[in-house]
Amino acid sequence: MNKVKEALASYGLPRVILTLFVIVMLCLAPIADISVTSLLSNCFNRFVMNSILVLAMVPMIHSGCGLNFGLPLGIEAGLLGATLSIEFGFTGAASFFVAIGIGVAFAIAFGFFYGLLLNKIKGGEMMIATYVGFSAVSLFCILWLLLPYRSTTMVWGYSGTGLRSTISIEGYYSRILSNFLSFKIGELEIPTGGILFFALLALIIWAFLHTKTGTAMTAVGSNPTFAKAAGININKIRTLSVIMSTCLGAIGIIVYEQTFGFIQLYNAPFSMAMPAVAAILLGGASVNKASIFNVVIGVILYQAIISIVPSVLNGLIALDISDVIRTIVSNGVILYALTRKTEEGKK
Repeated sequence: MNKVKEALASYGLPRVILTLFVIVMLCLAPIADISVTSLLSNCFNRFVMNSILVLAMVPMIHSGCGLNFGLPLGIEAGLLGATLSIEFGFTGAASFFVAIGIGVAFAIAFGFFYGLLLNKIKGGEMMIATYVGFSAVSLFCILWLLLPYRSTTMVWGYSGTGLRSTISIEGYYSRILSNFLSFKIGELEIPTGGILFFALLALIIWAFLHTKTGTAMTAVGSNPTFAKAAGININKIRTLSVIMSTCLGAIGIIVYEQTFGFIQLYNAPFSMAMPAVAAILLGGASVNKASIFNVVIGVILYQAIISIVPSVLNGLIALDISDVIRTIVSNGVILYALTRKTEEGKK
């Protein structure tokens, strides 16, 4: 009994309540004439889509740079990789890996200068990161119209210049991961490849955090005075964490696209940072402490709530207001997560 209580305390009462709420919604799904297996399949796909974007929060949290509201900067790097991969004519699995390679290359450059900026304003990282994210999206809204792309798959047909706001990746890397080793249990589809890809990146991050450099990164985040006294180059470690987070953001958006089936440009990255922040906080992370466990639990809970709850409630009340419900639930979870962050910061 004591072990059960300890496990529940470790998991956290809010997460216990939300888990039970999701289970209740699943039990009500048949009453709403909604397939439970289709809901679960959707949750698996959403996990693959969003897990790496949430994982991108971990390095910066460990180094004391806080929550990466500047995630759109890494996302834009990934979008550059994705569009250039198509522009260069790559298809199939090659287009996926080329997109990641190009995206990571841009992310390293973006992350380096982003890290230098954050090192100049220690203590105000999250506020500045928000402006960086907004500025990056605004800048790329202009660049998507001006860059000399020529692929007919991507440019506006009537002018031949400027990229479309939504670009299909059918024939390129659509579901290249999700279909790899995927299997079905009845109507329940398991996107094995996407889950394994996340597991590989999560393992790499976990292993890195247990290396000498990773331990130094944790020391910088938890006690910068001690880290400096121990001879650790704080600015260098912080910059490394920002580069890692930006690279994971670039990879994460490409994985998101392969599940979704489309590249979304212009203002689309605006809506990606807040849910990622909310998910990792919902998973039990704080402003200066995060783990792979927090990422997994947070993504599962957050995505289950915004996918299962609107569908079931929509079916129960027999009105097509799923988008309204999804918006209310999504923003409610973000509000809870950010409120929790503020409360913990005052302790």
